[in-house]
Amino acid sequence: MLKVGKVPENVLKRSIFKEIHTKRKEVLLGAGVGEDCAALKLEPDEIVVLSTDPITGTVQDIGKLSVLITMNDLASAGAEPVGILLTILLPEGSEEEGLKYMMRQIEEGCAQAGVQIMGGHTEVTRAVIQPLVSVCGVGKAREGRLVSTAGARPGHDIVITKWVGLEGTSILAKEKEQELRTRFPGRLVEEAKAYDRYLSVLPEAAIAVRSGVCAMHDVTEGGIFGALWEMAESSGVGLEIDLKKIPVKQETIEICEFFNINPYELISSGSMLMAVPDGNGLVRELQKAGIPGTVVGKATAGKDRVLLNEEERRFLEPPKTDELYRVV
Repeated sequence: MLKVGKVPENVLKRSIFKEIHTKRKEVLLGAGVGEDCAALKLEPDEIVVLSTDPITGTVQDIGKLSVLITMNDLASAGAEPVGILLTILLPEGSEEEGLKYMMRQIEEGCAQAGVQIMGGHTEVTRAVIQPLVSVCGVGKAREGRLVSTAGARPGHDIVITKWVGLEGTSILAKEKEQELRTRFPGRLVEEAKAYDRYLSVLPEAAIAVRSGVCAMHDVTEGGIFGALWEMAESSGVGLEIDLKKIPVKQETIEICEFFNINPYELISSGSMLMAVPDGNGLVRELQKAGIPGTVVGKATAGKDRVLLNEEERRFLEPPKTDELYRVV
């Protein structure tokens, strides 16, 4: 059992550093005993892009999700991910084998994304009651190619990739599997659990950057309603969004109805929100790569953020607490 405090050097060596295999040429100084910083060398026309996120909504796939979510944040800025810095906080009573398993998940995610674990901090502390992983992502982008959430302009098409609610559905199917199996057939639960295969948005982000996207925002806490509000607020525009065009899987609808939660306010990593002058053109480019995309509305002048549902018109509200936390 690991003791409270910094993880000992021998544990660091055998359960942290031994699990780190992916390397990047840009990293001059990486993870090592006593190293408190990492260092990068970039080309003259490149800029550094940084992102940070904690994973708090699940324990089962915390290592895997910690990498995916951070890679998605960097991709939404049009950046190529390079590395991550990790802070791992473990509750008292944690076992080393659990730490090693978490690191294997993290390294597997890094290998898939081609990024290096550059350093971090690992500690057992009474301040947490379950494992907490916080990741700082480091990426690079060419000057003039950076994309922000604030780039939407009146007249731009609003595009959503894949389906909303993917991450939340997968988490609920894993964390509440036995409860769900009392209502649904096993095949539905298994399909929902497997939604984590859709969670990376790196491919669609790369296509969008080549297609002249003006704004991108990965759909995370607060769901698509929260992401739409944040893009509109950041860009200073209004929205007209057709609710029926927002893509959502049937399994997500069924599981959300079971827990009496709103799928449009459920954490949705795996879906990218985009603003672009030619939404149909972007959707065609995405489809060539096998990625579903849907034009759901337009950015408008003014500040009205309107959801259209046949004859009904209602206004978007600022993001609320994610629906996931009502269940797990």
